[in-house]
Amino acid sequence: MLDDFFLKTVRPMSLQRVNATRWQPAADVYRMSDGWLLKVELAGVRPDELQLLVEGCEVILSGRRRDWIIERGRQCHSMEIAYSCFERRFTLPSRVDNCRIATEYRDGMLVIRVVTGGSEG
Repeated sequence: MLDDFFLKTVRPMSLQRVNATRWQPAADVYRMSDGWLLKVELAGVRPDELQLLVEGCEVILSGRRRDWIIERGRQCHSMEIAYSCFERRFTLPSRVDNCRIATEYRDGMLVIRVVTGGSEG
C-alpha cells in the first residue's frame, strides 16, 4: 500500500477551480458489503503526483501525468495520451468523510477502498 503518498483529509474544497483542460481517467466503481471499491486507470502517473480528498459524499482524485520522454527537436506525428492535470470525482450515495480509506497502487491501477464499517442497503 502506498497510503503515505496520498493526502486523505476532510476540508473545504480547494479544487473548485476546475480547468477545462483537465482529463478524467477511466474508472470502475463497485458496491461492496462493507463500503465501496474504486479502481482508477492511471498508467504513467507517479504516486507522488496524486492527491485524494474526501468530503461529504465525494471522493476526489486529482494529479498530473507528465511526459517523461522529452527530446529536443522531436516532432509529434500522433498524440493520443493526455499529459496534464486530471481530476476525477466520485459521488457516492452516502457520506464517506468519516470512513476508513485504503489505497493500493500497482501496475498503473489505483484501487481505493472506502470502508463504511457495515453493510448499507
